[in-house]
Amino acid sequence: MSRLTEKNLVIAKEIIARYPRQKSALIPLLHLAQEQTGYISREAMVHLGELVGVTSAEVYGTASFYEMFRFEPIGKYLVNICGTMSCALMGAEELMHHAEKRLGVKAGGTTQDGMFTLAHAECQAACTEAPCLQVNYRYRLRVTAADLDNLIDDLQAGKLSDEIPAHGVLAKVRQVIPADRAVGAVAPELVTESPVWLNGKAAL
Repeated sequence: MSRLTEKNLVIAKEIIARYPRQKSALIPLLHLAQEQTGYISREAMVHLGELVGVTSAEVYGTASFYEMFRFEPIGKYLVNICGTMSCALMGAEELMHHAEKRLGVKAGGTTQDGMFTLAHAECQAACTEAPCLQVNYRYRLRVTAADLDNLIDDLQAGKLSDEIPAHGVLAKVRQVIPADRAVGAVAPELVTESPVWLNGKAAL
């Protein structure tokens, strides 16, 4: 099922309620949809559009701006190897060739068992730790060919499931805001006073 499940629909409505404009909830809703299936399907984009009152094209327009959202099925583990300057100078190309040989797929491909998708990545903001990679956006730094082999072995054996969840899972703990702790978001056009923090009156 690509539309949100009943359970996730409850979560989606709670997320939407945090925002004065429903469409402002799109990014957390996209993460929710991707967590459900590992990628953002056309049906999910239609469903999210229905929930916040925009077209599926507008949902896609938002999602496609960000690298972390995927629109086709991918492996349980997305292995992004950085290829930007620092990593390139420190052996990223050789590391990618090794990964392709080890997994039996070219960059952009997914293994036949559906376990791994291998991809190039732009700068991962860890230039002093080159070459680096991410597995489902969890970092591995100063990676050697042997390190990569050990990483693949551990993922296949399920040894890292506590550290690296399946693709789409953004965090282990979902944010929940009790009603009595909500900030009482107000649409911008209804705001009549300066924010408390701007007046230097915020409680510390």
